Amino acid sequence: MDEVFRALADPGRRRLLDSLNARNGQTLRELCAELDMARQSVSKHLAVLEAANLITTLRRGREKLHYLNAEPINALADRWISRYDRERARALADLKHALETPPMDSDAFVYTTYIRTTPERLWQALTDPAFTRRYWGAEFATDWRTGSTMAWTERGATVTDPEQVVLESAPHRRLSYTWHTFTPEWAASVGVADDVLAALAAEPRSKVTFEIEPLGEMVKLTVVHDGFAPGSTARGMIQHGWPALLSNLKTLLETGELLPEPEPEPASGAGRA
Repeated sequence: MDEVFRALADPGRRRLLDSLNARNGQTLRELCAELDMARQSVSKHLAVLEAANLITTLRRGREKLHYLNAEPINALADRWISRYDRERARALADLKHALETPPMDSDAFVYTTYIRTTPERLWQALTDPAFTRRYWGAEFATDWRTGSTMAWTERGATVTDPEQVVLESAPHRRLSYTWHTFTPEWAASVGVADDVLAALAAEPRSKVTFEIEPLGEMVKLTVVHDGFAPGSTARGMIQHGWPALLSNLKTLLETGELLPEPEPEPASGAGRA
């Protein structure tokens, strides 16, 4: 975590994070123009932030887009928050909230984490029902071939739809599929209210992509969930669900155990999609 604190200590780097929080997925040129900083300075700051895992980058054609990554702040809050005094804890909580707040001008949710495992083991954890049931509480019935349909089962409710499909499947490297259909059966199983279900059902179907990159004894996992309409209800729900789910996945692969169950919240339909 020393890299995170060093990265956050510089006001220029904090300005970059603020800019990405306001509008995620910017190019180097856009960041330079918005902050009125020299290209070389911005490049150096971005390298420090990326080394600290506070940002992650994705290639889209010839462009390199920069996204906030909340994983290091989640790690601080979830694992070491008790080591800091109340004021520092409040500052970290504010930063964690800022990094996880959906940016106004970009709908993509991007999250990068590093897991001490192998690409083969991580692929199994993403596709094998014996794994997904443990950390996700869901399982998928499909042959994981590109174009194949998927049946989702979560808390006893099975969701099928011709548009629930595998979009891309490159074992141990990349997996992409469309998100599930929001049905009354699914909503009842997870405690989503009728008004929230109506809002979800009216939105376009989103998709999730897992990019797997081996790095020595570690594997870099980048999750990109996109395809949301502006002001999407589903976008706000997955924003909170993915960090907890991926933390559970990381802990399971590294320790064989799951994170402790959080205190139950009243069923309001928020925080799950």
